[in-house]
Amino acid sequence: MRPRAWCGVLAAVALSATACGGGGAAEKADDAAAAGAAGFPVSVTDCTGAKTTFDSAPRRIVTSNAAALELLTWLGAGDRIVGTGFPPGKGSMPQQYADSVAKVPVLGKTVIPKEKLLGSGADLYVDSFSSMKNMGKTGDAPTPKEFEAAGIKHVFLKSTACASMAKAARTDLSGVEADIEELGKVTGTSKRAAELVEGMRKKTGDVQAALKDVPQDKRPTYFLFDYDAGTKQPMAVCNRQVANAVITMAGARNVFADCDGDFKPVGWEDVVAKNPDRIQLAVRNRGSEEANRKAFDEAADFLRSFPATKDLTAVKEGRFLRIGSERTTIGGVRSADTVREIAHELHPDQVK
Repeated sequence: MRPRAWCGVLAAVALSATACGGGGAAEKADDAAAAGAAGFPVSVTDCTGAKTTFDSAPRRIVTSNAAALELLTWLGAGDRIVGTGFPPGKGSMPQQYADSVAKVPVLGKTVIPKEKLLGSGADLYVDSFSSMKNMGKTGDAPTPKEFEAAGIKHVFLKSTACASMAKAARTDLSGVEADIEELGKVTGTSKRAAELVEGMRKKTGDVQAALKDVPQDKRPTYFLFDYDAGTKQPMAVCNRQVANAVITMAGARNVFADCDGDFKPVGWEDVVAKNPDRIQLAVRNRGSEEANRKAFDEAADFLRSFPATKDLTAVKEGRFLRIGSERTTIGGVRSADTVREIAHELHPDQVK
């Protein structure tokens, strides 16, 4: 049983106010009616199709990382987040949400320890990573029975967590949009979710309309260089990763689109053989414009000095795009903005 000290907090974030304590039959009937009016019960599935049902909106949410944290904040459910793992770096969140997100307790600088997650008092855990094969062993994750015993429902952002299991290449943002709509249903924010999806479709639709006369074979080939993943062996973005959709919608051809899965280590000889027309210097946000600029410079300097890449035409001519990796490889509301930004860089005459 949760302490009564949480009563005021829960009242502030609940979609339908309830008193802490027992409550009578009439009160419970009112709660049920309110839940029904909000569209509950709702059911969602995980990567394997297993179903989780919600009779009402969650009131205390823990997120696995900054992607889930940001998405809930966009949906207007940020005040229900009581903890996160993989906290966002300084400057990486949308400016309008920076202050509120900074107040979210950090339960783990990377993966949240099992004991902290189960003891968080959460009634929902939004997971971006647990089904990602490339993550490897990321800690002692709770079992379904342990989640159930703790009273925590466990849902996934499938556009990220289930990417490696997708059956076809991802060439649009429909998976991201579906995550937004699904999480909107779970949190009782479907109206806001619909607005966000509509806004995303408007942005990407405008780009598609602007590029409709650019033949596929005339679109530049494109390599996303994840500088922070390491320089000894590059990490290819494959066709199940959301970045493949972003690149494709932006009017480019991912040089590793023939790779099934989400990410795959490749050799520099493979990159050289692809001879990309354009290279994205995908560095992770360092927290300030100055620090980011320095990181982009470092990535460019590496390609210019590394024997295997220094003679590539794209490198010699400086055909680089300086766009952060998180914004490209992690699905979210801002994925549509990244599509437009890349498209403008590649096709400035068509996409203003």
